[in-house]
Amino acid sequence: MSQVRVLIADDEPIIRLDLRQMLESLGYEVVGEAGDGQAAVDLARELKPDVCILDVKMPVMDGIEAVDIITDENIAPTILLTAYSDKELIDRARAAGVFAYLVKPFKPSDLAPSIEVARARFEQNVLLNKEVTNLSQRLEARKAIDRAKGILMDSHSLGEAEAYRRIQVQSMNLRKTMQEVAEAIILAKSI
Repeated sequence: MSQVRVLIADDEPIIRLDLRQMLESLGYEVVGEAGDGQAAVDLARELKPDVCILDVKMPVMDGIEAVDIITDENIAPTILLTAYSDKELIDRARAAGVFAYLVKPFKPSDLAPSIEVARARFEQNVLLNKEVTNLSQRLEARKAIDRAKGILMDSHSLGEAEAYRRIQVQSMNLRKTMQEVAEAIILAKSI
């Protein structure tokens, strides 16, 4: 099994060094380091790490803004490290889609569970997003097929089953999806 690849971002070089040493001692591979949020986003896009660990307070772009972008682009799960635990920061972090939130100082033994839980939750999210996309596509196909059936039923005085069967046969004959055939029928009707 390959090592988990981690990107770390903190504006304090000494904190990055400590974090790198902790992670490496736990068996993780640190593939990139950034000193500000924008650099973290750029590195995340380039390196595609398995997890990103970011400090909240950083120059150029703070960690929460960086998390928002990394999450929106579905690059990797994110963990925020911070010395602050006020409600406003936690609410912003949650809204940005952070997968874990560690308050400094933390122990090396706090890192591994946070990383593993964040990675597992991220994978669940990826699967759910794929399922939602698949269901949305199926719903769109179903709507198009139902609309095309209605057009065939009206224009050729067919029953629902026969209209469906014509779409199905045309789909097989043309080697196109039923949705493509249905959309062609709808388009032809609108001309």
